[in-house]
Amino acid sequence: MTFGRLTLVVASITSVAVLAQAAREPDWKALEEETMRHYQAVLRLDTRNPPGNEADVADYVKGALEKEGIASTIVGSDPKRSNLIARLKGTGKKKPLLIMGHSDTVTTDEKKWTHPPLSATRDGGYVYGRGTIDDKDNLTSALMTMLLLKRFNVPLDRDVIFLSEAGEEGGFDGGIGYLVKEHFPEIEAEYCLAEGGGVTRIGGQAKYATVQTLEKIPRAIELVSRGISGHGSIPLTSNAIVHLASAVAKLGEWRPAIRFNETTGTYFRNLAAISTPDVATYYRDVLSADAQVRSAADDWLLANEPRHSSMLRTSVSPTVFTGGYRTNVIPSEARATLDVRALPDEDPAGFLEEVKRVISDPAVEVRFTGESIRPVGPDAKLDSEAYKALEAAATRIYDPRTLPMMSTGATDMAQLRA
Repeated sequence: MTFGRLTLVVASITSVAVLAQAAREPDWKALEEETMRHYQAVLRLDTRNPPGNEADVADYVKGALEKEGIASTIVGSDPKRSNLIARLKGTGKKKPLLIMGHSDTVTTDEKKWTHPPLSATRDGGYVYGRGTIDDKDNLTSALMTMLLLKRFNVPLDRDVIFLSEAGEEGGFDGGIGYLVKEHFPEIEAEYCLAEGGGVTRIGGQAKYATVQTLEKIPRAIELVSRGISGHGSIPLTSNAIVHLASAVAKLGEWRPAIRFNETTGTYFRNLAAISTPDVATYYRDVLSADAQVRSAADDWLLANEPRHSSMLRTSVSPTVFTGGYRTNVIPSEARATLDVRALPDEDPAGFLEEVKRVISDPAVEVRFTGESIRPVGPDAKLDSEAYKALEAAATRIYDPRTLPMMSTGATDMAQLRA
């Protein structure tokens, strides 16, 4: 990530906390160096999940907070994978603000890295390392916000709660799910600021900022194709791999219906207003009531801006394909996994039936692999105090328009939003 993005995160959060009320102006140059020191330190802690080992980050953050006289509590269901909660007290005039970053990262294939993934190498104005933008940038900015608020004795109308969260990348139930169930009073807040959003540059110029106000809900669908096993020298019409390949191909061509919500409708309307005429046409057309006009715009987005195409609908991506064990044996079974990212209002049972209809093959079983760990929640309000503060910070630093955004991925904001 660039240091500019990290600065924006810190500035955005402190705007909500009214840093401007501090008695003296911070030495921003010194704070840049301090922020980078903490940032590189947590990047160099190996919290790739699995196995996680997020306790290393929790211990580091606890030490940094204690040096400023900020008490914190380490909680968790696994001592090696702990969460940390800290709180600065306000007057209680308003409900608390929660600032959150998750301390785990996804795994790496080190052979494909120019700089080692745990090195936090600075090169050409960038910092290279696993977790730089997911999510130790937010973790560091939240830590710095707590330090600044305490250091400058900023008067607060609301408590500010800091959460270093474990296990966001999946495969562990001791993170946000555990916290909501076992420690919710300690993190309950009116607003939560966490990962999602950023600033988009085109030609080096900041064009717009985004604030994530909603996210898709991830589910996995498994396809299981069954047929007759036989010798590879004798082709069979029941070949499980052929049936599975056909099913996956049909789903690869399928585009579920376009549906907008308040966030995505606002996003595309505002994006059209600030884009060049040639591109703005597609953003406007995809909102059209004319099916033909909408479809043409959808085709362009899929070919040129697939992330925007995914924001229009529940998306399906085949990601895993397995079957067979010998070159000369036709297997009796083959499997594929689909990564489904559902719109928040999608009916899971109804969508599963649609997938079956598209495949239209009784030899292929279609089923969800399990329940979604992330619940459905409402859009964040676009007229809220928190949204307006983020908008003001982006304008002050970069002077772009701010757009609400629905993430095509998934975050642990979903549990808190619900």
